[in-house]
Amino acid sequence: MVNLKIDNITVEVNEGTTILEAAKLAGIPIPSLCYLKGINEIGACRVCVVEVKGKDKLLPACNNMVESGMEILTNSPRVRETRRTNVELILSQHDCNCAFCVRSGNCNLQTISNDLGILSLSYDKNVEPYIWNESFPLIRDAGKCIKCMRCIQICNKIQSLNIWDVANTGSRTTVDVSYNRRIKNSDCSLCGQCITHCPVGALRERDDTVKAFSALADPDKITVVQIAPAVRAAWGEALGLTREEATVNRLVSALRRMGFNYIFDTNFSADLTIMEEGNEFIERISNKENNIFPMFTSCCPGWVRFLKSQYPDMVEQLSTAKSPQQMFGAVAKSYYAKILNVDPSKIFSISVMPCVAKKHEAEIPVMNDAGAGQDVDLVLTTREIERMIRAEHIICKDLKEEEFDMPLGVSSGAGVIFGSTGGVMEAALRSAHFIITGKNPDPDAFKEVRISGGIKEAVFEIAGSSIKVAVVSGLGNARKLVKAIRKGKAHYDFVEVMACPGGCSGGGGQPIADGLELGKERADNLYKLDKKAELRFSHENPSIIQLYADYMEKPLSHKAHKLLHTDHNAWIMPLSPRKDFGDNDDE
Repeated sequence: MVNLKIDNITVEVNEGTTILEAAKLAGIPIPSLCYLKGINEIGACRVCVVEVKGKDKLLPACNNMVESGMEILTNSPRVRETRRTNVELILSQHDCNCAFCVRSGNCNLQTISNDLGILSLSYDKNVEPYIWNESFPLIRDAGKCIKCMRCIQICNKIQSLNIWDVANTGSRTTVDVSYNRRIKNSDCSLCGQCITHCPVGALRERDDTVKAFSALADPDKITVVQIAPAVRAAWGEALGLTREEATVNRLVSALRRMGFNYIFDTNFSADLTIMEEGNEFIERISNKENNIFPMFTSCCPGWVRFLKSQYPDMVEQLSTAKSPQQMFGAVAKSYYAKILNVDPSKIFSISVMPCVAKKHEAEIPVMNDAGAGQDVDLVLTTREIERMIRAEHIICKDLKEEEFDMPLGVSSGAGVIFGSTGGVMEAALRSAHFIITGKNPDPDAFKEVRISGGIKEAVFEIAGSSIKVAVVSGLGNARKLVKAIRKGKAHYDFVEVMACPGGCSGGGGQPIADGLELGKERADNLYKLDKKAELRFSHENPSIIQLYADYMEKPLSHKAHKLLHTDHNAWIMPLSPRKDFGDNDDE
């Protein structure tokens, strides 16, 4: 242990603790912009400087360790003056258009600037001009970039894709797409982790709220909206709601107040995905000699983009089942249009997702199997639906809870846990056990696959056969797992991959709380909902049973294949330019 003083408060911390972390443990906040623990500790912004007695120079608190007997001042006149100068220099290269910035009110730079009382700049403004493809789901505004390097580090160290890199030198140094590429031509997975870890508004999702409002105002459109599992665990965070207040039924009420015609639960199509993907896995494993294993889940579009760009020779191992989002869109414009007795082209299908990659997925040209345009017309992130709720001046905590519309609003607990890493695997194994044995297992029999991040392996016995599975979240971890499989060091029957650490709960379209990783907390909420659910097996969902009886016939039927499955080779994904991530390296 190390004893020191911070702002005249005696502090005892472990040896190897940074000054920034030591101060935090003592309840003394030190502002910072670039710091991400264990990921970005480069001291680039110089906002966290502190004064140490006996040292001539101010030290950045984020990458200097405590020493016994240190006396530190975190807010001395010298520190305040230097910090203010550093922030003003950053602001001189920042567009400062806070009134129309997506991060206004949730921006570290804005907060620090306000706290320092900066009301004008002493330096000339020099904001970098930029050109960006505004149709791409991920938007970068170079005029807002503060060169903190967080996006580079998160994409490199956590997701292993290296989409971002430093460009130019000296005062012209900035961040741009690596290898002098345009973003559309890069192998970006669209996981959105760079967005959620950006301290300002330099990175964001393409905003589609205007299109959504236009659809709501169009009397000729029937607006059908679906709410993804992980959205219910996070949507109220930026609206000031407690987790107890932010129920999915209160979100239903808010969407109904906004004017959506029909409001459904993506959990319904998550159950449908289990029926198709689970039966597909059983079909493949029953004919093991003619199939390549493992079979990979396909419900995460970020993961699908990753596999297609990094290991295109393994695409055939993806399940052909569409994601729950796309299954719902196809069902809405076929089965549900038939129930409503309306022309499917009148249905405008909107999804609320915790994900940026879903925007691209909905736009893939072959995702139009219902024959009425794209099966999903528009995708909104959790952040976008929050902005729409605020724009409508809806006070959510005052709303009464309302139920989803029927019949596509019925779901099981198995569908709910799709929003967490391991949830797809657990849900699939619950129903696979029933399909194989004719009996339900204990609902929690497969909870061993639940993880908050990293890689988890498990072996389960079903009807005398061993099934070896793996669950992985985060694309850096996915790369490690794929390499082990390719080198013959690991063997599995079924693998679930989620692009974002912690799964959809920590998705790139979720609310941003800088410095906090809330994926696990949100996932725990989903598992609680599963535990309380009346139905915990996808195959027992009465609306799914009715769908097959009335329309799809059975899982993997001809109609099911047409509407609920896809050819992953039918669209082009830019290939990775990286050669050092091949099979021969030592990672």
